[in-house]
Amino acid sequence: MDQNLLERVNPVFNTAKMTVFQLASTGEKDAAAIAERLNLTFEETQNSASSKASPEQMNTSLIMLETRWRTSSAIALQSGCKTLVDLPCGYTPRAKDFAQKGIAYYGLDLPAAIAEAQPAIMPLIDEDQRSLVHFCGVDATNGESLRAALKDAEGPLCITTEGLLMYFNDSEVGALCDNIRMLLSEHGGCWVTSDPETTFQYLMTLQPIAGDRFMEVMAKNKSMVQDKSDVSVGKSALIVSPRGDAAENMKNAMKLLAAHGLKAERMILSEYMPEINSLSKVTPEQAEAIRQNMHKCAYWKITPMDTSVAVDAADLSNESFDVQANVANETLNLCLKGRVDTLTAPNLLALYERIKAEHTLRAVAIDCGELAYISSAGLRVLLIMKKGSPDGVRLTGINETVREILAQTGFDSILDIAD
Repeated sequence: MDQNLLERVNPVFNTAKMTVFQLASTGEKDAAAIAERLNLTFEETQNSASSKASPEQMNTSLIMLETRWRTSSAIALQSGCKTLVDLPCGYTPRAKDFAQKGIAYYGLDLPAAIAEAQPAIMPLIDEDQRSLVHFCGVDATNGESLRAALKDAEGPLCITTEGLLMYFNDSEVGALCDNIRMLLSEHGGCWVTSDPETTFQYLMTLQPIAGDRFMEVMAKNKSMVQDKSDVSVGKSALIVSPRGDAAENMKNAMKLLAAHGLKAERMILSEYMPEINSLSKVTPEQAEAIRQNMHKCAYWKITPMDTSVAVDAADLSNESFDVQANVANETLNLCLKGRVDTLTAPNLLALYERIKAEHTLRAVAIDCGELAYISSAGLRVLLIMKKGSPDGVRLTGINETVREILAQTGFDSILDIAD
């Protein structure tokens, strides 16, 4: 597709060019290399408002950006997840950083950004680590595009979001929340975002630098972002506004997440923030005041709420077969033990049909870790489940005996089987 068309319908991605150029100015050599590959200039990455920005504005934005980038990475590493999903990834060198640590990296962004970012970033990554790095153009509000991009990802996932929610209205934020819950329900893991309290962080960074002028400078900064992105910013209910009752605004943001089956843990920024190079651009007293102010700010670590419903299947157990079941997020989770054969398959089918009549099901996830054998009768039950599940049937933990049966019958190409 024509790059010019992509840029015209998605102008927000241009802010990512400003980000990588600013990150390069903090001494990040890989960011500088990317900016050079993209032929970025100061004039290209600025706009009419930012070109007139005061030193206070420039320093505050720089410190804010670097803090966000480094701290999100630190929290993602501490999550223990072996797959990082960077949404949006922009043009930063995070892919290289995580690949060097043996962590799979999925950079997801608008197609216009990916078309430029991938060829600029991949040459910086060692050849033996490139298999860990994946780039894909997506629409964050389109669940199927996200699922397709992550179809080969091994969970649990750590999804990071920086500077995205401020450009979304409530409808778009709701769609994003539903999509992230879907991904975390399927893969496990968490969503780390700096966005909900981004205004607080900006204020707490700006205040020591600008003193009494901080509100004036904040208004100018919003104009800078608005001018470059060509969209309305900061309107989402998930962006906690410091105006009015801030505590109530925080509760409302949490309620919005809960309405989409998510819960948040506030990660106090000062506890995770590494060394920030750009703090050297302000006085030592201002830098220390900023560090102290970060005790008041937090990033959010978001996970699905426990909405699982246990299913009583005790009456189906016998000496050769046992099943445990629950329903969570429109997925039927089964743990099969023993043999699913001519004698026990009817019981499994009866359980599935009873649950399907009582719950909305989109998928079936089956833990086969203790499944010793499955006959053609059992396979027919799995096929019935697949036909009744829009998102299919996924098997995990299968042993060599069951794997061979699936291969011989062709079911290994019909069902989703985890390695």
